[in-house]
Amino acid sequence: QVQLVESGGGLVQTGGSLRLSCAASGRLLSIENIDVMGWSRQAPGKQRELVASVTSGHTSGHIANYADSVKGRFTISRDNAKNTVYLQMNSLKPEDTAVYYCTYGSSSNPTLYRGQGTQVTVSP
Repeated sequence: QVQLVESGGGLVQTGGSLRLSCAASGRLLSIENIDVMGWSRQAPGKQRELVASVTSGHTSGHIANYADSVKGRFTISRDNAKNTVYLQMNSLKPEDTAVYYCTYGSSSNPTLYRGQGTQVTVSP
């Protein structure tokens, strides 16, 4: 099992910034295997959306992917030594309001594990 502990959510005004952090522990993939850490979100009445992910980069560097809705505003990064992933969120909009979940998995199943979630609320 893998445990994911998120922090950093909160209330911010439109145009503001927040930084989310997530620490992974437990039975993580070995260094020879590519693992993927990321962030998904779910707003009330909407489907869950994977907003950003980043590979472990042990052989080819960290590879990041973003949903179109957050490109240019959000930046994902990770510290492999700490098994921690970060999501820097800038120029926040009310439509970014959601519960944000940290995710962990393999390249074939990147959201195998999910954290408890942290609330992000952007006021108009």
